Amino acid sequence: MASPFYCAIVEGRCHLAVAGREPVTLVAGDFVLIPDLRGFSMYGEVSGAPGATRLPLETGPGIFRLGPPAAPVEMRALVGHCRFDAPAKDLLLSLLPEMIHVRGEARLMALVPVIHDETRADRLARGMILERLLEVLLIEALRSSPGPALAPGLLRGLSDPHLAGALRRIHADTSGALSVAGLARGAGMSRSAFFERFRAEVGKTPMEYVTAWRMAVAKHLLQQGGLTNTDIALRVGYGSASAFGMAFARHEGVSPGAFAKQHGKNGWNGPVAPGIEH
Repeated sequence: MASPFYCAIVEGRCHLAVAGREPVTLVAGDFVLIPDLRGFSMYGEVSGAPGATRLPLETGPGIFRLGPPAAPVEMRALVGHCRFDAPAKDLLLSLLPEMIHVRGEARLMALVPVIHDETRADRLARGMILERLLEVLLIEALRSSPGPALAPGLLRGLSDPHLAGALRRIHADTSGALSVAGLARGAGMSRSAFFERFRAEVGKTPMEYVTAWRMAVAKHLLQQGGLTNTDIALRVGYGSASAFGMAFARHEGVSPGAFAKQHGKNGWNGPVAPGIEH
Protein backbone atom coordinates (compact mmCIF):
# COMPACT_ATOMS: atom_id res chain seq x y z
CA MET A 1 0.00 0.00 0.00
CA ALA A 2 1.23 3.49 -0.83
CA SER A 3 3.05 5.14 2.08
CA PRO A 4 3.54 8.90 1.59
CA PHE A 5 6.45 10.40 3.55
CA TYR A 6 6.83 14.04 4.54
CA CYS A 7 9.59 16.00 6.23
CA ALA A 8 9.88 19.61 7.42
CA ILE A 9 13.39 20.83 8.27
CA VAL A 10 13.16 22.98 11.39
CA GLU A 11 16.86 23.67 12.00
CA GLY A 12 20.21 22.97 10.33
CA ARG A 13 20.71 21.02 7.10
CA CYS A 14 21.01 17.44 5.87
CA HIS A 15 21.00 15.32 2.75
CA LEU A 16 18.07 13.18 1.63
CA ALA A 17 18.77 10.17 -0.59
CA VAL A 18 15.68 8.48 -2.04
CA ALA A 19 15.96 5.17 -3.85
CA GLY A 20 16.37 5.80 -7.57
CA ARG A 21 17.02 9.56 -7.28
CA GLU A 22 20.04 11.81 -6.81
CA PRO A 23 20.46 13.04 -3.20
CA VAL A 24 19.13 16.52 -2.42
CA THR A 25 20.31 18.96 0.25
CA LEU A 26 17.63 20.16 2.66
CA VAL A 27 17.93 23.31 4.77
CA ALA A 28 15.80 24.96 7.44
CA GLY A 29 12.42 25.92 5.99
CA ASP A 30 12.41 23.11 3.40
CA PHE A 31 9.45 20.75 3.05
CA VAL A 32 9.57 17.43 1.19
CA LEU A 33 6.69 15.12 0.28
CA ILE A 34 7.22 11.74 -1.41
CA PRO A 35 3.81 10.28 -2.35
CA ASP A 36 5.01 6.67 -2.76
CA LEU A 37 8.10 6.07 -0.64
CA ARG A 38 10.16 2.96 -1.45
CA GLY A 39 13.28 3.64 0.59
CA PHE A 40 15.37 6.59 1.75
CA SER A 41 18.20 7.70 4.01
CA MET A 42 18.95 11.04 5.67
CA TYR A 43 22.49 11.99 6.64
CA GLY A 44 24.33 15.10 7.80
CA GLU A 45 27.40 16.94 6.56
CA VAL A 46 29.86 14.89 8.63
CA SER A 47 27.88 11.77 9.54
CA GLY A 48 29.01 9.59 6.66
CA ALA A 49 27.53 8.47 3.38
CA PRO A 50 24.05 7.02 2.81
CA GLY A 51 23.72 3.50 4.13
CA ALA A 52 25.71 4.12 7.31
CA THR A 53 22.94 2.71 9.47
CA ARG A 54 22.49 3.94 13.04
CA LEU A 55 19.52 2.84 15.08
CA PRO A 56 17.33 5.75 16.24
CA LEU A 57 17.28 6.48 19.97
CA GLU A 58 13.82 7.38 21.30
CA THR A 59 14.22 10.33 23.65
CA GLY A 60 10.51 10.98 24.17
CA PRO A 61 7.06 10.04 22.79
CA GLY A 62 7.49 10.23 19.02
CA ILE A 63 10.90 11.94 19.36
CA PHE A 64 14.00 10.19 18.00
CA ARG A 65 17.67 11.02 17.76
CA LEU A 66 19.82 9.65 14.94
CA GLY A 67 23.59 9.33 15.16
CA PRO A 68 26.00 9.18 18.11
CA PRO A 69 24.25 10.33 21.33
CA ALA A 70 27.14 12.62 22.33
CA ALA A 71 27.60 14.31 18.94
CA PRO A 72 26.34 17.88 18.41
CA VAL A 73 22.94 18.25 16.75
CA GLU A 74 23.26 19.04 13.04
CA MET A 75 19.61 19.10 12.11
CA ARG A 76 16.12 18.98 13.62
CA ALA A 77 13.16 17.88 11.53
CA LEU A 78 9.51 16.91 11.83
CA VAL A 79 9.02 13.69 9.90
CA GLY A 80 5.95 11.56 9.32
CA HIS A 81 4.31 9.06 7.04
CA CYS A 82 0.71 8.24 6.30
CA ARG A 83 -1.33 5.99 4.06
CA PHE A 84 -3.54 6.58 1.02
CA ASP A 85 -6.94 4.89 1.36
CA ALA A 86 -8.70 5.93 -1.82
CA PRO A 87 -10.35 4.01 -4.66
CA ALA A 88 -8.04 5.59 -7.25
CA LYS A 89 -4.78 5.53 -5.29
CA ASP A 90 -2.85 3.64 -8.00
CA LEU A 91 -4.00 6.07 -10.67
CA LEU A 92 -3.37 9.11 -8.47
CA LEU A 93 0.14 7.91 -7.57
CA SER A 94 0.99 7.40 -11.23
CA LEU A 95 0.00 11.01 -11.91
CA LEU A 96 1.67 12.68 -8.91
CA PRO A 97 5.28 13.88 -8.91
CA GLU A 98 7.75 11.35 -7.49
CA MET A 99 8.97 13.96 -5.01
CA ILE A 100 7.81 17.45 -4.07
CA HIS A 101 10.49 19.75 -2.64
CA VAL A 102 9.26 23.18 -1.53
CA ARG A 103 11.26 25.99 0.05
CA GLY A 104 10.07 28.89 2.19
CA GLU A 105 6.36 28.02 2.34
CA ALA A 106 5.23 29.16 5.79
CA ARG A 107 1.80 27.48 5.51
CA LEU A 108 3.35 24.06 4.98
CA MET A 109 5.86 24.54 7.78
CA ALA A 110 3.02 25.60 10.12
CA LEU A 111 0.82 22.60 9.24
CA VAL A 112 3.35 19.91 10.16
CA PRO A 113 3.64 20.82 13.89
CA VAL A 114 -0.17 20.86 14.15
CA ILE A 115 -0.33 17.36 12.65
CA HIS A 116 2.35 16.08 15.02
CA ASP A 117 0.61 17.63 18.02
CA GLU A 118 -2.68 15.99 17.02
CA THR A 119 -0.92 12.65 16.50
CA ARG A 120 0.45 12.60 20.04
CA ALA A 121 -2.72 13.88 21.72
CA ASP A 122 -5.72 11.81 22.78
CA ARG A 123 -8.48 14.21 21.79
CA LEU A 124 -12.05 13.65 20.69
CA ALA A 125 -12.39 13.02 16.90
CA ARG A 126 -8.59 12.70 16.58
CA GLY A 127 -8.77 10.41 13.55
CA MET A 128 -11.16 12.68 11.67
CA ILE A 129 -9.05 15.77 12.36
CA LEU A 130 -5.84 14.01 11.31
CA GLU A 131 -7.40 12.84 8.06
CA ARG A 132 -8.47 16.37 7.15
CA LEU A 133 -5.13 17.89 8.18
CA LEU A 134 -3.22 15.39 6.05
CA GLU A 135 -5.47 16.06 3.08
CA VAL A 136 -4.77 19.80 3.45
CA LEU A 137 -1.03 19.07 3.74
CA LEU A 138 -1.09 17.09 0.49
CA ILE A 139 -3.05 19.77 -1.36
CA GLU A 140 -0.84 22.58 -0.05
CA ALA A 141 2.30 20.67 -1.08
CA LEU A 142 0.93 20.06 -4.57
CA ARG A 143 -0.16 23.62 -5.19
CA SER A 144 3.05 25.03 -3.72
CA SER A 145 5.09 23.15 -6.34
CA PRO A 146 6.49 25.37 -9.11
CA GLY A 147 4.04 24.92 -12.00
CA PRO A 148 6.40 24.89 -15.00
CA ALA A 149 8.70 22.39 -13.29
CA LEU A 150 5.94 19.83 -12.70
CA ALA A 151 6.10 16.61 -14.65
CA PRO A 152 3.03 15.73 -16.75
CA GLY A 153 0.27 14.53 -14.44
CA LEU A 154 -3.00 15.29 -12.75
CA LEU A 155 -1.83 18.52 -11.11
CA ARG A 156 -0.63 19.99 -14.40
CA GLY A 157 -3.91 18.98 -16.01
CA LEU A 158 -6.00 20.59 -13.28
CA SER A 159 -3.85 23.72 -13.52
CA ASP A 160 -4.70 24.07 -17.22
CA PRO A 161 -7.94 26.06 -17.62
CA HIS A 162 -8.73 24.23 -20.87
CA LEU A 163 -8.39 20.77 -19.28
CA ALA A 164 -9.62 21.28 -15.70
CA GLY A 165 -13.30 21.17 -16.69
CA ALA A 166 -12.78 18.00 -18.72
CA LEU A 167 -11.03 16.29 -15.82
CA ARG A 168 -13.77 17.30 -13.40
CA ARG A 169 -16.37 15.91 -15.79
CA ILE A 170 -14.49 12.60 -16.09
CA HIS A 171 -14.28 12.32 -12.29
CA ALA A 172 -17.94 13.21 -11.71
CA ASP A 173 -19.61 11.37 -14.61
CA THR A 174 -18.24 7.83 -14.58
CA SER A 175 -21.53 6.44 -15.92
CA GLY A 176 -21.85 8.90 -18.78
CA ALA A 177 -21.00 8.49 -22.45
CA LEU A 178 -17.62 10.22 -22.62
CA SER A 179 -15.72 10.78 -25.85
CA VAL A 180 -12.73 12.81 -26.96
CA ALA A 181 -14.99 14.86 -29.24
CA GLY A 182 -17.45 15.64 -26.43
CA LEU A 183 -14.72 16.52 -23.94
CA ALA A 184 -13.04 18.73 -26.56
CA ARG A 185 -16.31 20.59 -27.21
CA GLY A 186 -16.69 21.22 -23.49
CA ALA A 187 -13.14 22.60 -23.39
CA GLY A 188 -13.80 24.87 -26.38
CA MET A 189 -11.07 23.19 -28.44
CA SER A 190 -10.79 21.15 -31.60
CA ARG A 191 -10.61 17.40 -31.13
CA SER A 192 -6.99 17.13 -32.27
CA ALA A 193 -5.80 20.12 -30.22
CA PHE A 194 -7.55 18.82 -27.10
CA PHE A 195 -6.14 15.31 -27.57
CA GLU A 196 -2.54 16.55 -27.91
CA ARG A 197 -2.84 19.04 -25.05
CA PHE A 198 -4.38 16.44 -22.72
CA ARG A 199 -1.67 13.89 -23.50
CA ALA A 200 1.10 16.46 -23.04
CA GLU A 201 -0.21 17.83 -19.73
CA VAL A 202 -1.68 14.73 -18.07
CA GLY A 203 0.66 12.09 -19.49
CA LYS A 204 -2.16 9.89 -20.81
CA THR A 205 -4.56 10.18 -23.72
CA PRO A 206 -8.10 11.30 -22.76
CA MET A 207 -9.64 7.85 -23.14
CA GLU A 208 -6.73 6.14 -21.37
CA TYR A 209 -7.44 8.42 -18.43
CA VAL A 210 -11.20 7.80 -18.64
CA THR A 211 -10.64 4.04 -18.60
CA ALA A 212 -8.13 4.22 -15.75
CA TRP A 213 -10.51 6.33 -13.66
CA ARG A 214 -13.47 4.04 -14.34
CA MET A 215 -11.43 0.98 -13.41
CA ALA A 216 -10.31 2.68 -10.19
CA VAL A 217 -13.96 3.38 -9.27
CA ALA A 218 -14.91 -0.18 -10.23
CA LYS A 219 -12.21 -1.62 -7.97
CA HIS A 220 -13.53 0.48 -5.09
CA LEU A 221 -17.08 -0.81 -5.68
CA LEU A 222 -15.83 -4.40 -5.89
CA GLN A 223 -13.97 -3.96 -2.60
CA GLN A 224 -17.10 -2.64 -0.92
CA GLY A 225 -19.27 -5.53 -2.13
CA GLY A 226 -23.06 -5.61 -2.29
CA LEU A 227 -23.36 -4.83 -6.01
CA THR A 228 -23.65 -7.14 -9.00
CA ASN A 229 -21.33 -6.84 -11.98
CA THR A 230 -24.26 -5.40 -13.93
CA ASP A 231 -24.76 -2.69 -11.29
CA ILE A 232 -21.08 -1.81 -11.37
CA ALA A 233 -20.96 -1.91 -15.16
CA LEU A 234 -23.73 0.71 -15.40
CA ARG A 235 -22.04 2.91 -12.77
CA VAL A 236 -18.76 3.01 -14.69
CA GLY A 237 -20.11 3.53 -18.19
CA TYR A 238 -20.49 0.01 -19.62
CA GLY A 239 -23.72 -1.28 -21.11
CA SER A 240 -23.46 -4.83 -19.83
CA ALA A 241 -21.70 -7.02 -17.29
CA SER A 242 -19.88 -8.87 -20.07
CA ALA A 243 -18.50 -5.67 -21.65
CA PHE A 244 -17.38 -4.46 -18.22
CA GLY A 245 -15.85 -7.86 -17.39
CA MET A 246 -13.77 -7.91 -20.57
CA ALA A 247 -12.60 -4.31 -20.08
CA PHE A 248 -11.73 -4.94 -16.43
CA ALA A 249 -9.79 -8.13 -17.20
CA ARG A 250 -7.91 -6.38 -20.03
CA HIS A 251 -6.98 -3.46 -17.75
CA GLU A 252 -6.32 -5.26 -14.46
CA GLY A 253 -5.24 -8.73 -15.61
CA VAL A 254 -7.95 -10.50 -13.56
CA SER A 255 -11.72 -10.81 -13.78
CA PRO A 256 -13.97 -8.69 -11.56
CA GLY A 257 -14.95 -11.80 -9.62
CA ALA A 258 -11.34 -12.78 -8.95
CA PHE A 259 -10.50 -9.23 -7.88
CA ALA A 260 -13.48 -9.11 -5.49
CA LYS A 261 -12.52 -12.48 -4.01
CA GLN A 262 -8.98 -11.31 -3.34
CA HIS A 263 -9.63 -7.72 -2.26
CA GLY A 264 -13.26 -7.60 -1.14
CA LYS A 265 -14.45 -7.31 2.44
CA ASN A 266 -14.25 -11.05 2.97
CA GLY A 267 -10.65 -11.27 1.83
CA TRP A 268 -9.17 -7.84 2.45
CA ASN A 269 -8.43 -6.42 5.87
CA GLY A 270 -7.76 -2.76 5.07
CA PRO A 271 -10.20 0.17 4.95
CA VAL A 272 -11.60 1.24 1.61
CA ALA A 273 -12.96 4.70 2.45
CA PRO A 274 -11.33 7.55 0.55
CA GLY A 275 -8.89 9.62 2.56
CA ILE A 276 -5.48 9.61 4.14
CA GLU A 277 -4.70 7.93 7.42
CA HIS A 278 -1.75 8.84 9.63
